[in-house]
Amino acid sequence: MTFCMRDLDQALQGAGQKSGIEIWRIESFKPVPVPKESHGKFFTGDSYIVLKTTASRNGSVHHDIHYWLGKDSSQDEAGAVAVMTVELDSALGGRAVQYREVQGHETEKFLSYFKPCIIPQEGGVASGFNHVTPEEYQTRLYICKGKHVVRVKEVPFARSTLNHEDVFILDTESKIFQFNGTKSSIQERAKALEVVQYIKDTYHDGKCDIAAVEDGRMMADAEAGEFWGLFGGFAPLPKKPAANDDATAESDGIKLFSVEKGKTEPVEAESLEKELLDTNICYILDCGLEMFVWKGRNTSIDQRKNTSEAAEEFFRSSERPKLNLVSVMEGYETVMFRSKFDSWPASSTIAEPQQGRGKVAALLQRQGVNVQGLVKTSSSSSKDEPKPYIDGTGNLQVWRINNEEKILLEAAEQTKFYSGDCYIFQYSYPGEDREEHLVGTWFGKQSVEEDRASAISMASKMVESMKFMPAQARIYEGKEPIQFFVIMQSFITFKGGLSDAYKKYIAENEIPDTTYDEKGVALFRVQGSGPEDMQAIQIEAVSTGLNSSHCYILHGDSTVFTWCGNLTSSDDQELMERMLDLIKPNEPTKAHKEGSESEQFWELLGGKTEYPSQKIKKDGESDSHLFSCTFSNEDLKVGYGFHFYMACSCDDLKLWVTEIFNFTQDDLMTEDIFILNCHTEIFVWVGQQVDPKKKPQVLAIGEKFIKHDFLLENLASETPIYIVTEGNEPPFFTRFFTWDSSKSGMHGNSFQRKLAILTNKGKPLLDKPKRRVPVYSSRSAVPDKSQPRSRSMTFSPDRARVRGRSPAFNALAANFENLNIRNQSTPPPMVSPMVRKLYPKSLAPDLSKIAPKSAAIAARTALFENSPPTSQEAPTSPSSSEATNQAEAPEPTSETKDEEAMSSIHEDSKEDEAEEESNLPTFPYELLKTDSEDPASDIDLTRREAYLTSSDFKEKFEMTKNEFYKLPKWKQNKLKMSVSLF
Repeated sequence: MTFCMRDLDQALQGAGQKSGIEIWRIESFKPVPVPKESHGKFFTGDSYIVLKTTASRNGSVHHDIHYWLGKDSSQDEAGAVAVMTVELDSALGGRAVQYREVQGHETEKFLSYFKPCIIPQEGGVASGFNHVTPEEYQTRLYICKGKHVVRVKEVPFARSTLNHEDVFILDTESKIFQFNGTKSSIQERAKALEVVQYIKDTYHDGKCDIAAVEDGRMMADAEAGEFWGLFGGFAPLPKKPAANDDATAESDGIKLFSVEKGKTEPVEAESLEKELLDTNICYILDCGLEMFVWKGRNTSIDQRKNTSEAAEEFFRSSERPKLNLVSVMEGYETVMFRSKFDSWPASSTIAEPQQGRGKVAALLQRQGVNVQGLVKTSSSSSKDEPKPYIDGTGNLQVWRINNEEKILLEAAEQTKFYSGDCYIFQYSYPGEDREEHLVGTWFGKQSVEEDRASAISMASKMVESMKFMPAQARIYEGKEPIQFFVIMQSFITFKGGLSDAYKKYIAENEIPDTTYDEKGVALFRVQGSGPEDMQAIQIEAVSTGLNSSHCYILHGDSTVFTWCGNLTSSDDQELMERMLDLIKPNEPTKAHKEGSESEQFWELLGGKTEYPSQKIKKDGESDSHLFSCTFSNEDLKVGYGFHFYMACSCDDLKLWVTEIFNFTQDDLMTEDIFILNCHTEIFVWVGQQVDPKKKPQVLAIGEKFIKHDFLLENLASETPIYIVTEGNEPPFFTRFFTWDSSKSGMHGNSFQRKLAILTNKGKPLLDKPKRRVPVYSSRSAVPDKSQPRSRSMTFSPDRARVRGRSPAFNALAANFENLNIRNQSTPPPMVSPMVRKLYPKSLAPDLSKIAPKSAAIAARTALFENSPPTSQEAPTSPSSSEATNQAEAPEPTSETKDEEAMSSIHEDSKEDEAEEESNLPTFPYELLKTDSEDPASDIDLTRREAYLTSSDFKEKFEMTKNEFYKLPKWKQNKLKMSVSLF
């Protein structure tokens, strides 16, 4: 009997239609929806169903169903919620993965839905939710475990609970303390700070103090003394942590059980093979530390329910009630499940994403549910092209590798590569807030290992010489990413090679030399999505190389042909014309369409034969996965939970890889190495504080990751690899995150950075200012389709790029170039850092139209410009003062002229600053204080007084000069540094 959506409980009907999370709490054995504002709040006496719906880029929909059991929930309720989960899965098409989550032992995938943590509250439906807020705030002590997701557990508030291995959070009424054990990792401390922020916002309305206490600090430290005072004073902690009551049983091997009519029977076999699983039966796979349920595709809904109930009974009988359970359907097994078998055929996994998606939509539509947006048409998906996320107007340098030598290519040759050679390219382009760099290696299919090793070595030295600022890429012919083609724009691949190593190889192996000859016969296939990323690939000059979905260029001794397949578009033909101008410019051409070829055309191809006529599908982008890489000299064990792991030799080090679910930028820890798997390309991110000895192994890590293929996606060994260093992330990497560049520019380790953000009200402390973005004006960003595409700007050692001058440099240069006419001409207006900050997305304001100084600005600048008067000195008139100065003034020398020039520059800069201040917005004094509850944003923090209103400024700062100079010297200095008064 087929289970459909109308057979579900009414509260579950229509579930799984949109991407996101849906939660139901079980009340009297019935599911009740939990509102979004309460997501992440769990009670220890309740059970919950959590449905995560994910829409992939290829249009398919995936469901993960979790049922969460509180530590005080009943066994009957646990069995009931397991059955509801089976029914919901069947109604959604039977392809969902089901997880049994137990309080305190949740999977990392489940915890990632509710970052930074979940802190279950006491009580539940059965207790009537009588959660009365106590009159006095109750002090609580929590223990935090985890580097990527945090498991938080309340522990007894006692000194004996603390230890050196873990991180603890002490939550008091007025202050939150984080205690870092000496043996806890920096990553654990950093993640615990996220829990501190969560507690502060959730239970203190964001208003309380925060203190970090390091294990080992005595009473001399004020915050440490306050912390230990809450425990009755300092006392030594035990060397070993207290015994963990939640420790799981050790694994005694993998056992397979079949489930028929609610009874479990062991399956005897010498080795665990996929062939043991019968499509008409359900099975339980007991791995000791984890357990799986496998459901055959031909099993009934009753069989699946009975298996879930048998699994619950299995937990109780084996005294392992706190273990997790993962339930999978035949054809949709998880990677972890397949990894438990000695052999699992790659072709056995059934991939029906679109078919399953349509099935879900049909089921929902029968119930009157709106399915608009759930089914994606093929026409819309075919138009989706991957975006390059890289500027195409930068500077390009290309070298061809010949043994240990780099040969710089001329501009006309830098996009023409040979399949038997290796190349290094360096590309510089304007980013959002700085100049970006990319250094890459390109390996032809026929290139030899000797040239490849030389290319990698030279490229690595180039990156090192540039202080690891550039992103580094390893690219193979035929697997080039979209960024590469945008950089090259008109890329041509020729057969053969020019390097000495390639020629030596083909000579020793007696291989015919097929290197491209412009006077011989050659066939090129043209492809690309537009003028910004078009390419021509030389292929074997035979008719079987043709395809109806492409355009081709064929030339012989004195004849050039073009051939357009019946499935090509006008855009494809335009690209062919552009490439023709690069391969055979100014040559007469004979155009052919498929089906109307001449005899001469077929003769050049060796005769007419059958060739493909179907439309070639392009590989689209798949979902991205983030992995953390750590090293250990110890033997590896299978990780608890849903981790992907690898044990391989890497200079006598073991490499451990863990998947980060629902990742964000904050998951990138500066002490670690991370791999971002996008299926079509791999990014290896290296933190600033990674051990320098491990940095040379980064490329090898990416290669081993591809080789072991953790997600079992059949990754090609030629998949492009990018190496990205922290603080220099290119936009085609940051696009996978909600990126804040100021975080990657901070100093300190992960804990210090997050502590700085937490104590500085969420404002990252930058390690260095942002760099200016150079302007590349000689290369048009918009191609002119009327003319063949050509590269109009290249970089060479003898051609220096002209960079913009700063205003200070212009003023200084104007003085020394001609002192007499310094003020007769105004340097061109530049966008100062201050103006850039106030107007981040607009042009620089016209400085000539800025209003004169306001009265308040004039008052505050005049306050400090004149010298202090003496107590006996009588005020003199301006005319007498000027006469005296002129009479006593000595004849100016060259040194005094320079001093006058510099003084004039200083005065001009103060005038410019005052004019700039006259245009600044004004704010009340309360918004400009450092301890303001609602501080003004987008202001220069070092000049807060410039934003005061006239009345506020007069009240806070205005006084007569005599009053000012009667103040003590320290107070004068403090007033001059008026920012300190805030």
